[in-house]
Amino acid sequence: MSRVFPALPLAIALALSLAACQKGDPASSEAKAAATPAADPPLLLSPEDVLTVRNGALATGVVITGSIQPERRADLRAEVSAVVLQVYKENGESVKRGDLLMRLDDTSIRDGLTSAQASARAASEALDQAERQYQRLKTLRTSGMTSAQQVEDAEIHRNTAQSDKAAADSRVVTARQQLQRTEVRAPFDGVVSERKTSAGDTAAIGKELVKVIDPTSVRLDGFVSADQISTVKLGQSVSFNINGYGEQQFTGTIKRIDAAADPTTRQVAVIVGFDKGNLPSVSGLYAEGHIETSSTAALMVPTAALMRNGDHTFAWRIQGGALKKTELTLGERDPRHGDYAVLKGLANGDEVLRNPSNTLKDGAKVKTAMATPAASAASADSTPKVK
Repeated sequence: MSRVFPALPLAIALALSLAACQKGDPASSEAKAAATPAADPPLLLSPEDVLTVRNGALATGVVITGSIQPERRADLRAEVSAVVLQVYKENGESVKRGDLLMRLDDTSIRDGLTSAQASARAASEALDQAERQYQRLKTLRTSGMTSAQQVEDAEIHRNTAQSDKAAADSRVVTARQQLQRTEVRAPFDGVVSERKTSAGDTAAIGKELVKVIDPTSVRLDGFVSADQISTVKLGQSVSFNINGYGEQQFTGTIKRIDAAADPTTRQVAVIVGFDKGNLPSVSGLYAEGHIETSSTAALMVPTAALMRNGDHTFAWRIQGGALKKTELTLGERDPRHGDYAVLKGLANGDEVLRNPSNTLKDGAKVKTAMATPAASAASADSTPKVK
């Protein structure tokens, strides 16, 4: 005997069928997952991209401007009037003390030396003859065979011959000195900075021939406003930039301060010596910087970590694994390296991006990559070891 079940309503049967199809169809699950938007991957940062803000020293001081000049320099001029025969060194060439730089025509001077030497020989022979005559008459006088007047005349003649011999010897020395002056030599180790004559030129006495400088003796010949000279002292540190060397910072120390201001500009000359190992290779360039007259503690941040939007300045702080756009209130700028003092917005120890870009988003996740073994080894090598 068969049992008959009552028929289910049509709507319920269709719903059960549709649920069974969705449960067993994996394709529909993948489509649903693809339709859901995925989260952005975190921004990967290297250790070099992260900067830790620290307390530092904010230096303030007086503006100084000037030019780079060598302390040891020589303008070699012609000491004799002659034609330039040959030039041995050109601009920019290194020279040692005593190196021959230029040769002048010495024909007439050499002839003069020959004549002076001949005169000196003749004067020497005349002196020998006068000395013998004087000694002979002195001997005869002791035996009464000559008069005292004759002995006196012989002595006068001998003395005159001595004077003539001394004058002739002096002319020889002068001619030799003139001959040496036809050879222009380097007075010290340095570099030829300016050659002002060429072979074939006539060099009159006093004409500039060549300039030699010592590049290791460069200094800053600067000027300071007389209104601020009261704060400038010997030994103060100076940081400055040199035109042609970009953002490279040079440092030095005040060596001398002029005792009088320029009557026209009312500026005071200040000589600044470079720190060792911090020398430019070219002199004569314009320089501008600051004299460090005072220093105060402040939280410093470099210019590279700052971004500006109109009158607002902000930095990208890394906090809780995410970026946070932080507006800052800045103070004075340190003239030595260009860092700014932070008055508000950051605290000591905060981490910020070193060189942020305009595509960053507030709240974006970040992740710091581990340093490579090579970078770690280099960092370990650069870390001072305690002995």
